[in-house]
Amino acid sequence: MTGSTTNLAIAVLGDNHTSLMHGWVPRVVQAVAVALLAVAIGRRSRRWQLVWLPVAAVAGGSLAAWSHWYIDNRGLADDPAPQQLWWWIAVTGGAGAVAVLGWRTARWWRRSASVVAVPLCLLSAALTLNLWVGYFPTVQTAWDQLTAGPLPYQTDAAGLSAIAAAGIQPAHGSVVPVTIPDDASHFKHRGELVYLPPAWFSTSPPARLPTVMMIGGEFNTPADWLRAGNAVKTIDDLAAAHGGNAPVFVFVDSGGAFNNDTECVNGSRGNAADHLTKDVVPYMVSKFGVSPDAENWGIVGWSMGGTCALDLTVMHPELFSSFVDIAGNMGPETGTKAQTIARLFGGSANAWAAFDPATVIAKHGRYKGVSGWFDISSNNLPKHHRSLTVTGAGEVGLGGHDVVRNTADSTVAAESLCELGRAYGINCAIVAQPGKHDWPFASNAFAAALPWLAGHLGTPGVARTPLPSTSPPESPQAPHAEPVGR
Repeated sequence: MTGSTTNLAIAVLGDNHTSLMHGWVPRVVQAVAVALLAVAIGRRSRRWQLVWLPVAAVAGGSLAAWSHWYIDNRGLADDPAPQQLWWWIAVTGGAGAVAVLGWRTARWWRRSASVVAVPLCLLSAALTLNLWVGYFPTVQTAWDQLTAGPLPYQTDAAGLSAIAAAGIQPAHGSVVPVTIPDDASHFKHRGELVYLPPAWFSTSPPARLPTVMMIGGEFNTPADWLRAGNAVKTIDDLAAAHGGNAPVFVFVDSGGAFNNDTECVNGSRGNAADHLTKDVVPYMVSKFGVSPDAENWGIVGWSMGGTCALDLTVMHPELFSSFVDIAGNMGPETGTKAQTIARLFGGSANAWAAFDPATVIAKHGRYKGVSGWFDISSNNLPKHHRSLTVTGAGEVGLGGHDVVRNTADSTVAAESLCELGRAYGINCAIVAQPGKHDWPFASNAFAAALPWLAGHLGTPGVARTPLPSTSPPESPQAPHAEPVGR
């Protein structure tokens, strides 16, 4: 009965697209957590107030301080965490200490409150963390991810063969899990995913369709673009409007583990770059018959993945001709430049330079046939950026917003790298749209860029359109610091 009730609640919340980031759920959970903690603390003896309550506060503060140190020491994020995260971590630690230290002297109802307060405080911290990284936009996304629910239109090899054998173009694409050998890179990665558009099934052998590599953010799984990024619906909508035609998409594993931030480079955290270029590309050509030509290959990435999309394209124009960089930064980063060199490259500045996009572009010389779409958040633009085109379902005027996150760095990166790229023959545009640095923003950015990307890569039936006409906004010239973006 309890399981049925839980599933019903999840279904109702999921159908309503209930937000875990900007809606009522986080506020209600956090309010209840505070109320229960207040009951658990209560008014007790003088010794409780003067001795044990301060000890609980110190325990909570120590947990928050250690968490801050660990995240900083490991270089798990560039952008500063919201202050509420440290507060909730401290409150969680304090709640645990209150439950333990006050257990013996508390009445049954106060004990109950203290026991329930701990997981609710922990959940409140998790919701604040989610607000920071934007990993679970909605209740349904979280439920599907945590329960390993099926992906949209997912099938296995047998199902794929059955669809192909029918000889009829299906109404929608199919998503198939794949295990790509790591013979070239020896990079230990998780299973990856491939989306095949309806047109892939219409001929035997399949037409040599273009391919897009999809890369997620710093903390990721290969399925993130399909769950949180709503990619399958976006691609299927494109295919439905063009007779079933769309590129093939491969959703790759750039980390090997959820919290292994490789920045898509070859280094101490694994040869991620070799996996993406030497394992994935040949596998897609041989297994699914896609085009091997660079003019038919592109990369889309968000946040860290946006940096990867740009970096891999400029490093390997013989493999890729187009990129969509959604809120990426100047280059691979796991902290300061010195920390990045130490953490990713074993202390080798030369290895760092080999993966720094600005250095790579300047060293390569003039490019031919390479194009890029930089997508930035208009929420991070100061008032003098108001003239920049905003693209979504259509073009709209841009209003001024305060900077809500340190992703002003991604705006500076887009302007700097697009300007540098143009000087070396890379055709690029900077497109802004409203949104925070989260998966809904990434999803909307992908939907805006996909028609251009599909046409540019030579997708049958999809018209080739120029990049949006944008003029990088005039802004005070940023100091030309050494690039250390993410």
